[in-house]
This record gives sequence, structure tokens and C-alpha cells, in this order.
Amino acid sequence: MKFNILATLTLVASLFFTGSAVAENPDQVQQLILTGECPGCDLKGADLSGAHLLGADLRNANLQGAILIEANLEGADLTGANLNGANLTQAFVTNASLNCANLNQVNLTAAKLYDTDVSGAVMNNLTLTNAEIFETGIGVGGSAEEFNFNVECRVES
Repeated sequence: MKFNILATLTLVASLFFTGSAVAENPDQVQQLILTGECPGCDLKGADLSGAHLLGADLRNANLQGAILIEANLEGADLTGANLNGANLTQAFVTNASLNCANLNQVNLTAAKLYDTDVSGAVMNNLTLTNAEIFETGIGVGGSAEEFNFNVECRVES
């Protein structure tokens, strides 16, 4: 009987803990939090909710599916970063670079984006409900003549 209980507890515990270990690289998350620098890091699925990432260097980082709810990305460099499917609900993104980033399926619900460079970024299926976007090349409708679609995306590490 004790063996059955122990086996069940072990199975349940492994199901709970493998998700977070697979979803993120804890050493690289810690590096980002402590230093604000993590270019090229694999932060796929990382929970960075509420993180203060002012001026963070996240060039070419993999933030696919990352949770950045209420994160402060003021002045952050996300040039060439992969944010496919990331959740930036209520995030504060100002004076940041998302140049040549993958922003497909990013949730920007109630996010604030001011003076952010999105030139060359791929942006399909964004969620922009109640987002505040100023001085940033994201628009609904309007004329394509306003934008330069000939941006060359060469990202250096």
C-alpha cells in the first residue's frame, strides 16, 4: 500500500515539475534578472511576469511563449528576438528595439508601446485589445505607403 502511494506521488510530482524545467533555462533566466544581459539566451516559455528589464540586452533571444505580463521593457534591446506567442499583457515597452523580431501571435492586451522600433519585425495575428501604441510602426488600417518594407534584417550578436 505504501509503495502505491509513493509511486502515485512520484508520478504526480514529476508531472508538475517537468513543465517548468522544459519551459525555461533557469540559469539563463537568473542571468537575465541579475545582469540585464542575455543576448541569444533560450528563454522559451519563461515566466518573467512583472520583471523590471530596463535596458535589458535580449538580442536574438528565444522568448517564444514567454510570459511577460506587466513586465517593464523600457529601453530593452530585443533586436532579432523570437517572441512568437509571448504574452505581454499590460507590459510597458518604451524606447525599446523590436527591430527584426518575430512578434507573431504576441498578446499585447492593454500593453503600452511608446517610441518602439519595430522595423523589419514580423507581426501576424497580434492581440491589441486596449493596447496604447504611440510613435511605433504598428497600426490598424491606414496606408502601406507610410512604412518602409525594404528593411534588411542582419542582426549581430
